Amino acid sequence: MQFGPIPLDQARGCILAHSMNVGGRRLRKGAPLSDDDLAALRAAGHERVVAARLGPEDMPEDAAAARVAAALAPNPTAAGLSVSAPFTGRANLYALTGGVLRVDAARIHALNAVHESVTVATLPDMTRVEPRQMVATVKIIPYAAPRAAVEAACAALGGGGALRLHPPRIGSASLILTRTPGMKESLIGKGAEAVRRRLAALGVSELEVTSVPHEVAPLAEALRAARGELALILGGSATSDRRDVGPAAVEAVGGEIERFGMPVDPGNLLFLARLADGRPALGLPGCVRAPALNGADWVLERLVCAVPIGAEDIARMGVGGLLKEIPSRPQPRAGGARAAARPVVSAVVLAAGAGRRMGGRDKLLERVGAEPLLRRIVRAMLDSDADETIVVLRPEDEARRKALEGLDVRIVENPVAAEGMASSIRAGLRALRPDADAVALALADMPEIGPAHMNALIAAFDPDEGRAIVRAADEDGRPGHPVLFGRRFFESLSRLTGDEGAREVLRENADFVLAVRTPGHGARIDLDTPEAWAAWRADAAPPLAGG
Repeated sequence: MQFGPIPLDQARGCILAHSMNVGGRRLRKGAPLSDDDLAALRAAGHERVVAARLGPEDMPEDAAAARVAAALAPNPTAAGLSVSAPFTGRANLYALTGGVLRVDAARIHALNAVHESVTVATLPDMTRVEPRQMVATVKIIPYAAPRAAVEAACAALGGGGALRLHPPRIGSASLILTRTPGMKESLIGKGAEAVRRRLAALGVSELEVTSVPHEVAPLAEALRAARGELALILGGSATSDRRDVGPAAVEAVGGEIERFGMPVDPGNLLFLARLADGRPALGLPGCVRAPALNGADWVLERLVCAVPIGAEDIARMGVGGLLKEIPSRPQPRAGGARAAARPVVSAVVLAAGAGRRMGGRDKLLERVGAEPLLRRIVRAMLDSDADETIVVLRPEDEARRKALEGLDVRIVENPVAAEGMASSIRAGLRALRPDADAVALALADMPEIGPAHMNALIAAFDPDEGRAIVRAADEDGRPGHPVLFGRRFFESLSRLTGDEGAREVLRENADFVLAVRTPGHGARIDLDTPEAWAAWRADAAPPLAGG
């Protein structure tokens, strides 16, 4: 890759190294320079531009990031992960569900040692994650990486499998609380509620709770009667020896103590056991009555998610196990900073227009290949990384509704569709799921929009980085559709009127808008007249862009 000042007459297609404001236009770094960009630079008096020129031995940053991410998770769904579309040389991997993340550190180290341009960062091994939480990111540091280095980095993973999410496997537990003479009932109740919250956060919905005297015989009887897949013991008095009440009761019913005590503080006075029928049992330390993270949380997470754990595993928890000295240690499901997460994106297809320029034909029912145009664009949204797809139709529009039969969409009728596109935007916004972080507005008359267009917008969306509105552009950088708006703009969108769509919001918030180049010219092709349809068909329409 050549990097440095390049004469303008040699710079077409080169990648701009630094953002520039030229003639009222902002040229963003990382974008390939077009003829229009070069004309603007010449008009502003520039003769050279600092840019990167890729050679045949280079792989562009986005292609390289996607290649490495695919090697990290060759079958992401089976690994419990999802992979974002690449953007500016970055591809993120997210948890599909909650669970415990396993990271093969040796493989990640091997990959990162191959070439300085190819990097992968992950959460630590055995991290408990929430659904949609980011677990790893691939970053290509320059604008391109040597193809040989990318392939060598992928080969260092040894066939993939370096990341795997273990979701919860246990759905029920039995909690046995022991009482000492004079013990307050409030303390027993506090312990039961704290354990219930911990288990609920791990997806364990069934919990039977029993209270018995702090003696071996009644505790053993309660263990025999326990029906949960996991048995938990929270003693009224701390377990201080392998021969104490809790461990003795486990052995009395034919169980075995696998580990007594752990090198984690708080959490030292824990014991791990196995009942005679193979079910795991855990003697909980008294610190579980408080919400703060403790050693029992680490063991519970692995047990619930069926991650093997034994005496040796607990012995290795000492490094990093001094939890009481971490002032900001997290509390299970109890506030704190939000982990980096994949945004919740709702796609809204605006399909309530009358299409008066079609001479009586319904443009949304025109055939594109084997299906109506409306079905094609909606299927593109469904095949993308959007979390839900909403279609706004005119009331009692049975023909368009029929075109969507069998698709997993929500149809919203707009009774005031005649007022213009803004009314359909408002109708779509009212139907969004409550936790939506962003809405992508898609026009229904754009035959070349595919999943890749939507995925590019979702990958680029990052309000913290100022990318709160993301607009699809064609491969030449000319803006088009769809457009993705972050939650902060929902109120502005809901106040729109008339038939200009969201142009007013785009104009008023230009500093937040990022135009993302997408495949081909589909972002700007909409078909409103019979003549436009005829011309497009004559050009042999390309297949739907892939994801």
